[in-house]
Amino acid sequence: MLDVDTKRRIDTARDILVGKVPDPKSQVEQITIALIYKFMDDLDAESEEFGGERKFFAGDFARYGWAKLMHPSLGGYETLNLYAEAITRMPENPGIPPLFRDIFNNAYLPYRDPETLRAFLKVIDEFTYDHSERLGDAFEYLLSVLGAQGGAGQFRTPRHIIDFIVAVVDPKKDETVLDPACGTAGFLISAYKHILAANTDAHGQSALTPDDRGRLVDNFKGYDISPDMVRLSLVNLYLHGFREPHIYEYDTLTSDERWNEYADVILANPPFMSPRGGIRPHNRFSVKSTRSEVLFVDYMAEHLSPEGRAGIIVPEGIIFQSQTAYRQLRKMLMEDYLVAVISLPAGVFNPYSGVKTSILILDRALAKRTDSIVFVKVENDGFDLGAQRRPIDKNDLPQAQSELGEYLDHLRAGESVDDIRLALGIVVEKKRIGEDGEYHLSGERYRENRTGDHKFPVSRIDQVCTINPRKSELVDLSPDTLVSFVPMSDLNENRMQFQPMQEKLLAEVSGSYTYFADDDVLLARVTPCFENGKAGIARGLLNGIGFGSSEFIVLRCGDDILPEWMYFCVTHPLFRNWAVHQMTGTGGLQRVPRPSVAGFQVPVPPLEVQREIVNEIAGYQKVIDGARAVVENYQPRIAVDPEWPTVKIGEVCNLVNGRAFKPQDWEPASSGGLPIVRIQNLNTPGNELNYFTGKVDERHIIHNGQLLFSWSGSRGTSFGAHIWSGGKAILNQHIFKVGFDPDTADKKYLYFALNQAVGEVEQNLHGGVGLVHITKGNLEKIRIPLPTLSQQRAISADIDAEQSLVNTNRELIQRFEGKIKASVARVWESNASVVSDA
Repeated sequence: MLDVDTKRRIDTARDILVGKVPDPKSQVEQITIALIYKFMDDLDAESEEFGGERKFFAGDFARYGWAKLMHPSLGGYETLNLYAEAITRMPENPGIPPLFRDIFNNAYLPYRDPETLRAFLKVIDEFTYDHSERLGDAFEYLLSVLGAQGGAGQFRTPRHIIDFIVAVVDPKKDETVLDPACGTAGFLISAYKHILAANTDAHGQSALTPDDRGRLVDNFKGYDISPDMVRLSLVNLYLHGFREPHIYEYDTLTSDERWNEYADVILANPPFMSPRGGIRPHNRFSVKSTRSEVLFVDYMAEHLSPEGRAGIIVPEGIIFQSQTAYRQLRKMLMEDYLVAVISLPAGVFNPYSGVKTSILILDRALAKRTDSIVFVKVENDGFDLGAQRRPIDKNDLPQAQSELGEYLDHLRAGESVDDIRLALGIVVEKKRIGEDGEYHLSGERYRENRTGDHKFPVSRIDQVCTINPRKSELVDLSPDTLVSFVPMSDLNENRMQFQPMQEKLLAEVSGSYTYFADDDVLLARVTPCFENGKAGIARGLLNGIGFGSSEFIVLRCGDDILPEWMYFCVTHPLFRNWAVHQMTGTGGLQRVPRPSVAGFQVPVPPLEVQREIVNEIAGYQKVIDGARAVVENYQPRIAVDPEWPTVKIGEVCNLVNGRAFKPQDWEPASSGGLPIVRIQNLNTPGNELNYFTGKVDERHIIHNGQLLFSWSGSRGTSFGAHIWSGGKAILNQHIFKVGFDPDTADKKYLYFALNQAVGEVEQNLHGGVGLVHITKGNLEKIRIPLPTLSQQRAISADIDAEQSLVNTNRELIQRFEGKIKASVARVWESNASVVSDA
């Protein structure tokens, strides 16, 4: 467990370096080198204490001893030159083992400021090499400052995810363990701790013999292409008890010197990205590819021993990409290696990346004895998915580990898995996964969207609708025929109606755009439009004909289904949640495949039932449309009397900018500090709050009810005046604390007047359509009307009454949208079990 003093020392060392060494990785390297330097001297001192001799700082290297380096008689530049010379020459030191020579290889001092070095070495001097496990925990904390490593697609794997994978794979004391992309050796250390914990007696004492321990540390091996990562891995393992760790600088994908080395357990989070132009691998891979993620997974599968197991973090491309190499890899995995796929939520790697990932569990022996694969979905991992990854109560990992363990134990015992109840997963036969030749590894793809007894008939969408009608229907029309043109932006989110605004000649659009006609249902299939609910029914088209985005799927309803009913079907959560997991492609180009839409089954009540529900919903929709018109068009306005005096904002308001915080200032809520109010907290006071424990200037303190002005942000949301509704807090930069004389101005009036003023003085706003800002000087120059205090309060009361009515309309929208959902749900829920989102 990391103690407070050690954490403080590491934080202090980084704070000292940050001005001269801004890169976190370089800071870690400098602290690592200094710690090893100090620890070697500590080991020499310990040897002398017990009657031995110095070996690290002996002979010609005795002049670099720590005591000589820290001697107060040494001048600043003398200290700097001595230290720089020592770390540069250390690889030549005959008294240190090869491990330490590797650590100091290519080491150098990247700055020439003696005061910075002296302050830094003073902090390092506080560390002592008296407890390797405690120092190992400290080093793990130091490594946690590393995020994304350049463009190689490497991301630090959260410790709890590493431990979860290790627990599922369950390495044993006599098994060899490999990480072929080891980074800082996190997986190897977790596996080592797992084996130690599994080999304790009833009293918590180790059951491993000295010979067991010797073989154990020899069984661990790691590769990394980066010499910096190799150095950090060596130190990390050394501090966790590995006196001669086996970490090699090795390019797993382009070098084949170690191709014939195999392992019983492989654990890794390999790089997700490939350099431009791809990898140029050697020719021994089974799957031919230039993509790093494909090659790494292939390598790990092929390098398992006959009874070998693996846990591998992979990006979503491995799960469903349709290119030949990905498909071949999935086929190979499914047939010979794969036993489980664990879907992790997007955001696990925040703040470094929001990439969506999964975990592949390979077991070479089990895969050949079973005809199925288990798919498990983890929705919560014990932390929220925002940038700060704060702890939360929801955590599916223990349940997932338990279910996977029971499933794998049944397979190993040759027992049926039919009776196992999987709350988080499903078991899918391999023949079903491979029947379309794509071998998709998304569990959602194999969930039935219909189960149970049906109150109404169900049909595939392509049985009741024509999908993407043919343009040949228009063959007899003149190329000069005017038609409506509907870009994606014209389609509304979660609203059936849309207004076609553009017109084009048929000849202009018939070649590359999607064709539809009046009463056709349009469904946006591309992310994020699909997730945002873009869909609608085409009506009022010019000459009854429309063309639009190639990302539309068009559904032309047959005689048995109404367009409105089909719209409700494809906007229902049962379809939406299922379809998201059918998407193919990568990043912002993911799409719902047409075959997935075609094959989805929907309830088809009799037409009279459909009409009854549609008419009921139409009544609700009229209420919603009226309420929405009020909400969207209302703007609080001060009706200005020309007789009122006007003043510059700077004459009535004192604007104090917030404090400039750095990410390293942020602390969790448990620190006991004050919350930091940033722009994103203004509308939602509890949203992603950070905390600060240092000294605070009273000018930056705010309390509940404080008038604020965000001078940078999104127009119409965060930008402008706000009244703080949280407790005591510290104000961040980009927000003014607004002071005023309460005998002159009313706070609510100023709130409305400030927002109205900046909305009318566009020339003083800078930035694009979405984000704007205004300088303090320009804001202070803007004039606002300032009637008497009693008039201000009366105006504020009138606007408050108006806003109360607007809020009532918002509540009305929510209530009637709920009625619409309930109306459709009566059919869906009576017709099928709710699809589990596992």
